Amino acid sequence: MINYNFLSPVDDLILSHLNLNSSLILGNRISIYSDDSSPVDLANIDIVIFGVNEYRNAENSLNENFSLNEVRKTFYNLFPGNWSLNIADIGDLILGDTASDTYLAMQSIISDLLKNNIIPIIIGGTQDLTYANYRSYDFLQKTVNIVNIDSNFDLGDSSKPIKNNSFLGKIILDKPHNLFNYSVLGYQTYFNSQEEIDLMEKLYFEPYRLGELNNNIQNAEPILRDANIVTLDLKSVRSSELSSKQKFSPNGFDGKEICAVSRYAGISNKVSSFGIYEYIPSSEDEATEMLIAQILWYFIEGVSCRIVDNNFNKVEDFQKFTVLVDSQELIFLKSVKSSRWWVEIPFEKNSNNKLEDHSLLPCMHEDYIDATNGVIPERWFKAQKKNII
Repeated sequence: MINYNFLSPVDDLILSHLNLNSSLILGNRISIYSDDSSPVDLANIDIVIFGVNEYRNAENSLNENFSLNEVRKTFYNLFPGNWSLNIADIGDLILGDTASDTYLAMQSIISDLLKNNIIPIIIGGTQDLTYANYRSYDFLQKTVNIVNIDSNFDLGDSSKPIKNNSFLGKIILDKPHNLFNYSVLGYQTYFNSQEEIDLMEKLYFEPYRLGELNNNIQNAEPILRDANIVTLDLKSVRSSELSSKQKFSPNGFDGKEICAVSRYAGISNKVSSFGIYEYIPSSEDEATEMLIAQILWYFIEGVSCRIVDNNFNKVEDFQKFTVLVDSQELIFLKSVKSSRWWVEIPFEKNSNNKLEDHSLLPCMHEDYIDATNGVIPERWFKAQKKNII
């Protein structure tokens, strides 16, 4: 299914700790690729975790050898929830001679996992690895939605070599052009130029400021419900939650908020890959390792709670509401199973429709209320524009 020649097994030192702990902890309940075991049979696996310690395209490269041992040790020592999921840790990707070689190997592994309906969780590594994750979807020949949980847009200068703060430009310009929507959750204005903010609006992308989400973290749920790829930069987390070496800014998501966002990503039926990036190991304390472990835990918890509530073929499974706003008919659908909301994006005949898959846009009950008061939801407007330009 996947090429294990690209992978190095989990360190035996980590596995030796498992024998000293409860048989009920996660490390003793998941399949782990180790020196003492043959490659994990992924036939019945739902989620695969692997590490990619690639940092060569960092804007400020540290030239250090990083290890995910402490993250694994912390994650393994957590207890699972009431999950019926099969999880595997297949070790770390062996780095290529160049970062581009690493991208190709990572792309191969993720593509193989996606083809078998397995959700990959990637622990990095710099966030330019999102580009390799994105290219892993090329075989589907469909457009892709990316949600970036970050303080920056990561647009950068596309004419220069890719860096961890400029991968989006390469995603936009490189063929095949599969990107449909790009959303940023938690951006901070002073880390992004006005030109970048204007470009995001011009492309009808969806940036959401940190303060907007701090006021109501539930606003992130419909954004994540529409994502295929979720990429999380640890710089989006405020420094008080992290180890001293990981600190970036006093402002950002707190631990509770970032775990809630991770759970929303897991609950989404559409999210098929999840990455945590910009991890910098520190021996000074265990805060970052514990936070990453809990982010992983909440994502898996979300996946375990998924319900199929977006099949609108059966009339009894949803309620339909039609609202007329400025001569524009908006059709809202509410799932009977989950009480979640969607709004239809009209299919424009004789136009360059990009995707039929995006004809239903996740939204909130508040969007329906706004529509009844004569306000067209901004997400609906942007999605319609992207669908026909």
